[in-house]
Amino acid sequence: MNRISRLLATAFSALLLLPLTAAAQGGLTASEAFSKAPRKVIPLLDENARLDMIDYFNSNMNNPTDNSYGGKSRILTMTPQDLTAQLTDASRCQLSVLPASGSPLIALITTVATPTPDSLMSVYTSDWSRDVTPSVFTKPTLADWLTEEGKKHSDEVEMTVPFLLISYTYDPATSTLTLTNNSAQFLGADVYEPVSGYVLPKIEYRFNGKRFSRLK
Repeated sequence: MNRISRLLATAFSALLLLPLTAAAQGGLTASEAFSKAPRKVIPLLDENARLDMIDYFNSNMNNPTDNSYGGKSRILTMTPQDLTAQLTDASRCQLSVLPASGSPLIALITTVATPTPDSLMSVYTSDWSRDVTPSVFTKPTLADWLTEEGKKHSDEVEMTVPFLLISYTYDPATSTLTLTNNSAQFLGADVYEPVSGYVLPKIEYRFNGKRFSRLK
């Protein structure tokens, strides 16, 4: 076999191995997890609707799928480990397969525009039978969002920011979960500016195979 033939064979072998990414995660892909999710987890879409969305995406078709509220839903991005779907004009979800020790886990992030993005994340076992969120992720409190200077002015922050609007995104390439503080967009610059230096703009976590640990 000459050099060119060897290079072609190597490239072909690499292509064949791409689908095995899912096998390394217990054989579960994001599309399979999405299609098999219980209706109570993704109430807008029944299994047939989700399968249609997957077929449209795999066929490079931009056809939307009707959801239960009479709106339109579609998949925006999809890889073996991760899937993002536009559920309605004002909401979307990101489903990620987490390579946990033993059986993989499923992280489902739902984000709603309120009018700025605000997210909720739940983590399930690979068969959707158990919600294991409390054991793998601790949602940060307002105190966790305070800078060192902010800790000295916590009362002022609490009076100015009655609640935080936080959007979540997960990057499967780095196993990094990023929480972004969108409160300034909601409250307006004039209101938020006095405490802007007291509250962190984002917090990052990394999934280590067992839980999401906060990065320094």
